[in-house]
Amino acid sequence: MRLTLGFSPCPNDTFIFDALVNNKIDTGGLEFDAVLEDVQTLNKWAIEGRLHLSKISYGVLPLVLDNYIVLNSGGALGKGVGPLLITNDTTLVTGNRQLETALIAIPGVNTTAHMLFSLAYPNAKNKVFKVFNEIEDFVLGSPSAGGEAAVRLGVIIHENRFTYHLKGLHKIVDLGEYWERTTCLPIPLGGIVAKRALDAALIKKVDSLIQQSVEYAYANNHAVLADYVKQHSQEMSEDVMRRHIDLYVNNYSIAWDMMEKMQ
Repeated sequence: MRLTLGFSPCPNDTFIFDALVNNKIDTGGLEFDAVLEDVQTLNKWAIEGRLHLSKISYGVLPLVLDNYIVLNSGGALGKGVGPLLITNDTTLVTGNRQLETALIAIPGVNTTAHMLFSLAYPNAKNKVFKVFNEIEDFVLGSPSAGGEAAVRLGVIIHENRFTYHLKGLHKIVDLGEYWERTTCLPIPLGGIVAKRALDAALIKKVDSLIQQSVEYAYANNHAVLADYVKQHSQEMSEDVMRRHIDLYVNNYSIAWDMMEKMQ
């Protein structure tokens, strides 16, 4: 049986799914057609019900629960893993300008990054939605005329949180820290969902296979990264890739008890 599986090209996802989609573990006759896309595209496709299995932002979860169930394994959840709000305007860092009037780039309307930003800055309405790897260039761009509204900010995710300072950009706030401080809960970034129309035993089997894939990655490709991870990464530095994996792949990625609660 063939199943479509969507996830991002970022190191945490390719690290998790490498063994599953590249036949490094016994899948028991299941085959997976991997579709690598940015998370906002995957969110949109989940709303449309296009894929059997997919990585999604938890920000879009309420819109897809009628058709999808959250799996125990493969997700990104934890502490100190949140998106960052950045700028190239140092006066914003010191708080001398009102953030609500700035032009803010967000990596997708249905992303958890957008959800967290909206919770922290509910009055900020001047938003543009970009693919995650376009955010830094947008913030670095020459502002058009228009006073306060022309000041540019961006919410960054994935590898960019490790490299933004190399481009002369500055952190305003860690939106994950805001979430943790406000809720005292781990940051819910993204999870893996399966179509409810699939057989329950099949969903359980896939969930187990994803767990095995994560465990294989830790056992075999943590010290030396797999080529699959390196060929898809937006950032070519292996140090950044490894830091990305170490931050976003953790015990929650192996398994947690979400499935029973969501059924």
